Amino acid sequence: MSSDHYDVVIIGSGPGGATMALRLARTGKRILLLERGDYLPRERENWDSQAVFIDARYQTKETWYGSDGAAFHPGLHYFVGGNSKVFGGVLLRLRERDFGEVRHADGISPAWPVKYDAFAPYYQAAEELYHVHGLRGEDPTEPPASAPYAYPPLSHEPRVAQLFDGLKREGHHPFHLPVGILLDERDGMALPHSPCIRCNAFDGYPCLTNGKADAQVICVDPALAAHPNLTLMTRAYVERLVTDAGGHLVTGVETMRGGERVVYSGDIVVVACGALSSALLMLRSANDKHPRGLANGSDLVGRNYMRHNNSVVLAISLTPNPTRFQKTLGLNDFYFGADDWPYPLGHIQMVGKSDGVQIHGEALPELLQWFPQQPFDLIATHSLDFWLTSEDLPRPENRIHYDGNRVVLDLTPNNMEGHRRLRQKLCDLCGKLEIRPHLFDRSLYLGQNVPIGGTAHQAGTMRFGTDPAQSVLDVNCKAHELDNLYVTDASFFPSIGAVNPTLTIIANSLRVGDHIAQRLGP
Repeated sequence: MSSDHYDVVIIGSGPGGATMALRLARTGKRILLLERGDYLPRERENWDSQAVFIDARYQTKETWYGSDGAAFHPGLHYFVGGNSKVFGGVLLRLRERDFGEVRHADGISPAWPVKYDAFAPYYQAAEELYHVHGLRGEDPTEPPASAPYAYPPLSHEPRVAQLFDGLKREGHHPFHLPVGILLDERDGMALPHSPCIRCNAFDGYPCLTNGKADAQVICVDPALAAHPNLTLMTRAYVERLVTDAGGHLVTGVETMRGGERVVYSGDIVVVACGALSSALLMLRSANDKHPRGLANGSDLVGRNYMRHNNSVVLAISLTPNPTRFQKTLGLNDFYFGADDWPYPLGHIQMVGKSDGVQIHGEALPELLQWFPQQPFDLIATHSLDFWLTSEDLPRPENRIHYDGNRVVLDLTPNNMEGHRRLRQKLCDLCGKLEIRPHLFDRSLYLGQNVPIGGTAHQAGTMRFGTDPAQSVLDVNCKAHELDNLYVTDASFFPSIGAVNPTLTIIANSLRVGDHIAQRLGP
């Protein structure tokens, strides 16, 4: 047997692929992990607002196109650890009701073929693996859990604590955000041995001290250190997957590495490139038996793309806000509706603290009209920053596909009324909490070319289900049409809820990993 043959080949080292690599490396089987990028460089620019947000130093420079022909750079990051290298670390479970059918103003969010109970033990394991700091019982929408968080909640700095208390006085239920972080703190200060130092460059930045619980730090590096049966190959771009003559087995993983084409093979192949890139890989892999793309007999590969209706907004506190680590507070009181609206609105959380460089880079004309004489740094000292997430609905016309060699992302926003109302709820609350009742958009944080380039929460391009005509993957995330091909990024989501998808990706990877480990045998 060729040395290029492995028991399992995993493509992509983000949360879905890295978690799978760690899970399967423990079996002793021969595992290959392929990553198109390299390790993200540790350099001063990791914590530089200009480099990260304005210059988009770590974002891919490749060009995609919208359905209108306009070119843009997708907000993707090709490194060991994938997009988790720059994620905000918030790791929330989908709500239990999210796994069922949910009615929205614009239509139905479809039910999942596997319900919350099947995910619950894997959510618990995922939270423990990724060092999630949190506190059960504060959020009335949180789903049942078998145990407390293994790590204590992050402390609020004084201005955020004041906001927390103010929300409670108004009858709301703020909660400590569950954050994946390698932090040991006392009295709000990081201890000397703590990888995280509670700096102002956590959310959206790569972490220079490896204090963020990203897929590289939590899974890839520990797995490589402990398991010699795991091999990582970087700068390895998978061009296509090759099948046997009958089209039932993936027999080759054609990879460009160092300017040469190399073919690897595995008894099982796991694709975890991110929902957009995984769909593109399937489409590039079309052959006589799969003329519309691998596993695409349903014509659903690349369709039903979701990325949430997200906004990052800046509010002006009437009192100074010297907070450094701001991402500690969440609010789900409007998640499933409000007194004046029977449909879901979504989720509110704090986001990384803005600084003068970011505010200048945003060039917010409305903000500058309000504060024409104020220096950007002074405005930043009074800023409070929020991330708002509402559910968008899967639509087959929202899809990623090829037009010749060009990547085209068709995206028409939907279900926006709930998001507009969520924003208004936050604005109304601000007026009661010593904050000016006006919100200013921060677009750079979501990635340049928002909304189409804002791909942070990509999901849904290869949904799982029981009917091969209505889904791409089965309930174990194996392609209906191939016997040895699995997908473990957010492609499998039939709906996306209104919380960050990463914890669900991790939990599902552990779930599918157990299935694959059993299939591999002793």
